[in-house]
Amino acid sequence: MGSSKIFKTLDQQIEILRKKGLIINDVEEAKERLFKENYFFINGYRHIFMEHSKESVFIKGTTFEELYAMFLFDRHMRNIMFKYILIIENNIKSILSYTLSKKYGYHEKEYLNIKNYTQDPMKTRQVKDIINKMKRQIRVNGKQHSATSHYISNYGYIPMWILVKVLSFGIVSELFNILKSEDQMKIANIYGVDVTTLSIYLALLANFRNVCAHEEILFIHRTQRVIPDCDYHKALNIPMTDEEYILGKDDLFALIIIMKTMLRKDEFHDLIGEIGYEMDLLKGRVKAIPFEDILMKIGFPTNWREIDEII
Repeated sequence: MGSSKIFKTLDQQIEILRKKGLIINDVEEAKERLFKENYFFINGYRHIFMEHSKESVFIKGTTFEELYAMFLFDRHMRNIMFKYILIIENNIKSILSYTLSKKYGYHEKEYLNIKNYTQDPMKTRQVKDIINKMKRQIRVNGKQHSATSHYISNYGYIPMWILVKVLSFGIVSELFNILKSEDQMKIANIYGVDVTTLSIYLALLANFRNVCAHEEILFIHRTQRVIPDCDYHKALNIPMTDEEYILGKDDLFALIIIMKTMLRKDEFHDLIGEIGYEMDLLKGRVKAIPFEDILMKIGFPTNWREIDEII
């Protein structure tokens, strides 16, 4: 059996960090940070400051302030990304519900009718599964959520544009995949991408949304699926290995590319400004490692800001 983790006091936590070579200039402040933020979470950012040869030793000169700055940077980036993912989530839910309601009707028996979705026999099980998920959401949230309960009380049913409010982004992503191809194309055309690309974009957005919502480490997060090569990779001259772009495929910059496609121009400009502010703060606070190394870990090219100007 492996050794079990035992409780360590704040003084012991400080001592462990010092033994690994971390410089702690203000012990009391460091202890307060560890007490309020949790040693485990702050410790989750240490690997970026570690000597490559020995994973347990910090790069010479690394301070607790730098480690904490990395932790704060990731927290602020999560908050920024989450805010803009919610904008895209609201947009796609609105577009989806409008498209389906207009074509098939807005009553439950209409938009939950299996005939209104793909008739591909390979997807029959998937279609039934997602329709059942939507029915379950109506049962679970029908009386609890103010919007849905209002419609049930007054009209006896929940229209599609109200139901989408209580559907998770994951279910919405799956819902897009079971639409008839002409309905998928209509929605994909709004964003100027093909159906396959939008399907991947929605899956990645749902994945990143969960990372942000559950306060997981974001800046080094990688997704299982990769986004297709696009004009933004080419325009930014992102380096390639074996004819594959090494940045902006399964990382945080891939999310930026998705947002460039799916946000309004002014919204995306604001996003880049907010990220730039956090990047500049971090660059001013971290000196132990080159800032280019941090960008590489995040998946950002050094000229990442230029994506805002690309049409």
